[in-house]
Amino acid sequence: MHQNDRRSRFAQEARSQRPDVALLCLLIGAEADPSLDEAGTDAAQIELDRLAGMLPYGLRDPHAWAAAVADLLGGREGFHGTAGDYQHLESSLLHEVLRRRRGLPILLSVVWTEVARRAGAHVYGVALPGHFVVGFGDPEDPAGQVLADPFAAGRVLSGTEADLLVTSAVGTSLTPSMLTPADPLAVVSRILNNIRAWAAQRPEHSAVALWALDLLLLLPAHPARLRFERAQLLVQRGDFLTGAAEMDAYAEVVDAVEPTAAEEIRGRARAARAMLN
Repeated sequence: MHQNDRRSRFAQEARSQRPDVALLCLLIGAEADPSLDEAGTDAAQIELDRLAGMLPYGLRDPHAWAAAVADLLGGREGFHGTAGDYQHLESSLLHEVLRRRRGLPILLSVVWTEVARRAGAHVYGVALPGHFVVGFGDPEDPAGQVLADPFAAGRVLSGTEADLLVTSAVGTSLTPSMLTPADPLAVVSRILNNIRAWAAQRPEHSAVALWALDLLLLLPAHPARLRFERAQLLVQRGDFLTGAAEMDAYAEVVDAVEPTAAEEIRGRARAARAMLN
């Protein structure tokens, strides 16, 4: 699939009434690995279906669901994460996570939720600060909600353990608002921002940062400042004219509310053009 076609499909799916998180993740993967064609994305979806078919039939209790999915994915199938996985781009790509059985917490959580959902579970991602996990059961009933950590092969978390995860990440205690189901597009946005963070530490992979920004800008809601960040990245990559033009366009948006900042941005655009002289 051509890049323009992939991105058009990504934008269309992101704006659908019920975005398919697995498909959006696979389209992200195709940006990183253009050899991931239609057959490859279909194969990944089929693998998720296959795994779902291996779960027991008729489960109802969230504890039973959490145990069954952990036994299958974390046990028999070997899905888990390690500290070293944070160093690899593949850990943020769904098709690679399905192949390697390794990944970041949020990608492993996508596998958990997609497989369990296909099997009929009431399951959802939970975006705890600093660590993504999975919830089973009714999120409106904390007593009946079960949290599992796919990064730890699906280990069920007690309330104290979940609180410790949050405290160690942000220094504050767990609150009920942190346990609500994650919005599908917020999941996709978080994955793309993880990829940007990975690329930011590796200047030789600025092309990865650029396509991650491009996809973020295709989401229905995104911070306007991303356009300025994209312009800066273009200049860093040597595309001075395009970067300067995008800075000027962003300055027009900012001018109505922050004229001083807009003038500073225009100054950066002039400086970028001057680099051609």
